[in-house]
Amino acid sequence: MKAMIFAAGLGTRLRPLTDTLPKALVPVGGKPLLYHVLMKLKAAGITEFVINVHHFADKIVSYLGENDNFGLDISISDETGGLLETGGGILHARDYLDGQFLVHNVDILSNLDVAAFAGNARPEAMATLLVSERTTSRYLLFDDDMRLKGWTNVSTGEVRSPYPDLDPASCRRLAFSGIHLVSGEIFDAFGKYGFSGRFPIMDFYLKACRERPVFGAVQPGLRLMDVGKAETLAKAEEFIKTVL
Repeated sequence: MKAMIFAAGLGTRLRPLTDTLPKALVPVGGKPLLYHVLMKLKAAGITEFVINVHHFADKIVSYLGENDNFGLDISISDETGGLLETGGGILHARDYLDGQFLVHNVDILSNLDVAAFAGNARPEAMATLLVSERTTSRYLLFDDDMRLKGWTNVSTGEVRSPYPDLDPASCRRLAFSGIHLVSGEIFDAFGKYGFSGRFPIMDFYLKACRERPVFGAVQPGLRLMDVGKAETLAKAEEFIKTVL
């Protein structure tokens, strides 16, 4: 199985650090975020990677080269011509991806059991989304079988779903982690549902999930931190000692 790491973002919430380096190279515990994610997935047995780059792309490429790609098979999906967001990023990397692959945000640290997450995915799933009961304002909505039905913003009351009569109160409400397991069939589905260029992957999932099975998965005891904000860096220094 291959993994795609999203490392192309501007990292605006991590300024001023990201005024001079990409988010992927922001250090936590003396090592860049990218290093921690690569080592986490390498320990799970993944050796083939695709990393998308945009902001200070040359610094990411140089960092990998200086470390001999950490003994891994790494392909670079170049988005220096323009950011494509999460869905467009996956589509743009199509030539490097085949079969089932894991997608992982570079700014997510966790104690995820990667092998169990992948091994427990349903064979019919187009995608399996790692979710949790973390408190947030935006949630994915699932039925009792953990099949994706929609999305809601509890602060505004907004609901998005391909099911026009969906009752959010009847659904299980869970937060997305930025980690998902994806089937290679997704590339044909992008075309079928009219997705190309730049688009968020969640827009696609919320349109396709009525006809294509997208499931959520919860790992008991999951501990996860989004290191996307400057104020989380100090907490991340302690967090990383306990999960990696």
